[in-house]
Amino acid sequence: MNIALWIVQGLLGAMFAMAGFMKATQPREKLAPKMPWVNDYSATQVRLIGIAELLGGIGLILPWALGIAPFLTVLAALGLALTMIAAAIYHLGKGEYPGIGINAVLLALALFVAVGRFMS
Repeated sequence: MNIALWIVQGLLGAMFAMAGFMKATQPREKLAPKMPWVNDYSATQVRLIGIAELLGGIGLILPWALGIAPFLTVLAALGLALTMIAAAIYHLGKGEYPGIGINAVLLALALFVAVGRFMS
């Protein structure tokens, strides 16, 4: 189980860190062609979402790997799960149903990490 958790943590951590870094550093105009949802939010809001995802991605890996406050890994996973719930609600409101599927998969993986690491 530990190996499966590490694989999911690594993949989710890398994905959220990269996506968050991109949202935190790129202008909205550059993000808009691939992420049209950014047009509904201010540049500051997009950056804050990016920073939250970046920190969540880091939080999935570092606390548990270093053994320093490992409960932060559980909190990071729960925070990212909440982020995916909010994203799914947004996509539902816009009728963007394929986006909900991606959010649901990422939500399930984040919950897998949260529960798995909480139980360890």
